[in-house]
Amino acid sequence: MASTRSSRQRRSGTPAPAVPPGELIVVTVSTGPEITPIALRENRSVRGRVDELLPATAHLVPIFGPDNRLAARLADTPQAPVAGEYLSYYSVHGELGDLGELAHRLRADDTVAAAYVKPAAEPPLAPLAENIVAARAPAVTPDFRARQAYLDAAPHGIDAVWAHGQPGGLGTGVRVIDIEGAWQFTHEDLRQNQGGIIGGTASADLGWRNHGTAVAGEISGDLNAVGVTGIAPEAHIRAISIFGIGSAAAIRSAADALNPGDIVLIELHRPGPRFDYQGTPDQRGYIAVEWWPDDFAAIRYAVSRGIIVVEAAGNGAENLDDAVYDTRPGDFPTTWRNPFRANDSGAIVVGAGAPPPGLHGRDHGPARSRLDFSNHGARLDAQGWGREVTTTGYGDLQGGPDEDLWYTDEFSGTSSASPIVVGAIAAYQGIRGSARATPDQVRSLLRATGSPQTAAAGRPVTQRIGNLPDLRAMTAKG
Repeated sequence: MASTRSSRQRRSGTPAPAVPPGELIVVTVSTGPEITPIALRENRSVRGRVDELLPATAHLVPIFGPDNRLAARLADTPQAPVAGEYLSYYSVHGELGDLGELAHRLRADDTVAAAYVKPAAEPPLAPLAENIVAARAPAVTPDFRARQAYLDAAPHGIDAVWAHGQPGGLGTGVRVIDIEGAWQFTHEDLRQNQGGIIGGTASADLGWRNHGTAVAGEISGDLNAVGVTGIAPEAHIRAISIFGIGSAAAIRSAADALNPGDIVLIELHRPGPRFDYQGTPDQRGYIAVEWWPDDFAAIRYAVSRGIIVVEAAGNGAENLDDAVYDTRPGDFPTTWRNPFRANDSGAIVVGAGAPPPGLHGRDHGPARSRLDFSNHGARLDAQGWGREVTTTGYGDLQGGPDEDLWYTDEFSGTSSASPIVVGAIAAYQGIRGSARATPDQVRSLLRATGSPQTAAAGRPVTQRIGNLPDLRAMTAKG
């Protein structure tokens, strides 16, 4: 299935990222809570039966990798007693025809507990309307650090400047994997601690590439005299693309490539049930990816291995506490429960707050108030800036023909908010050194510290997006 193009545009005139194909996910009947030799034999029998139901041009791919290796990977994790559930998740690859019709046919078989089509994942970039063309790059890129007020002291910033003066506070020794579509790791400001793409197939689409480049610049832009400075410039950042493997397999692969205390960033959202899973030009109704059972299971898998998962809440302007999210879709497993309310994945979910008024000559409301597009609710743990983020990519701050020299002043959405939280966590973990905090400890710290959310007209603090991280306060408390 070919990808399509979203109708959204950025101010720079760059087209919005191409939309990848939807994904067909199959959940087979469970063989039990443990991975035993008997369970492995039964699972292979079930898989063989489902394979027979597929077109000759299609095949099942286990999301959690080869079953004979899964038990070893989970042997030392708290989730080992229920590891058997991971054997049941598959994506379907190949020439599939009508995904909905195939899913319906699969659900009729007794070996299939669920079969559903996930709508295409998109980057949670807030839509912008104006068209601004930047000047060509000068002979030497200026230092844009003064425009990165998110690095400054609380309450307006996260106090990365203070952290940079602490041992390890540049994110030393911490590894991050970004999950989305594409990146420009040849950028002049992404040369020092970038490990490139280690999974999936990077999209050739400029929209995805700009997006990934902007995310990387926020977290680990090089510490030098030009361009931007990353929140955790000594953190080592790598990437896994969802193209070719899907989002859940990307999350699982990232977890397997990291150590406890490292970080996975999920820079995706999808159209949810509000508008029957249909995409909208303004992203209304888009939600965090953990709504879908395979993504939820992959996040739980990562967290069980001690990996800190940071997930964009999405730009759907949705109240994730709404009762609409309590209704189980008929094609999901009968064991599914609303992940936004009663079935916690363990991920840190990030909303988008306003930057200080007047920054870059624009005003988006009181600092740290919920931006109107940001999802909100009790499930959210923390916020980052959802507007006016200066970073690498796009070319509306510095442009020209060479993509390696592009910078932006206007990275946005829960797309720009989530890397701020990731950068703060990486700097915090670097300060802790070998005494890495666990996923639960980090999330508790983000909720207990930070600069409080504020109210805006029509957007009270009861529409929760959480606090803006404060690295000095996190370190003092933790």
